[in-house]
Amino acid sequence: MSVTLEDARRVIAAAEKRADEIGQPMNIAVVDAGGNLVAHVRQDGAWMGSVNISINKAWTSRAFDIETKALGENSQPTQQFYGIHATNGGKVAIFAGGVPLSRDGAVVGAVGVSGGSGEQDQTVAEAGAAAF
Repeated sequence: MSVTLEDARRVIAAAEKRADEIGQPMNIAVVDAGGNLVAHVRQDGAWMGSVNISINKAWTSRAFDIETKALGENSQPTQQFYGIHATNGGKVAIFAGGVPLSRDGAVVGAVGVSGGSGEQDQTVAEAGAAAF
């Protein structure tokens, strides 16, 4: 099981809707079970510097089957995952906006969002994941 292009389009549409509601243009990426990019959108006005960040958030969320927000909280000094952001060639994102996508109790992909504050990225990613 994995994320199809149809799934990714549905997730992105819901995330775009939420980004429009909060007035923050976003980069939105969806990856499959292997962490491979299925689809990405950069809304008009979204930072081009956030393209790779959104993809890395999705990849990180799938690679570790955890929201990047939670991974970030657990990667602070004295926490169990301190230093994890320096692994995997620096691809690991440890801030809010990456959310796993599950089907029948198994993680089959993830959505990653970047372009606003951590809170904005998280709410847009959650909206996308809810549409999955």
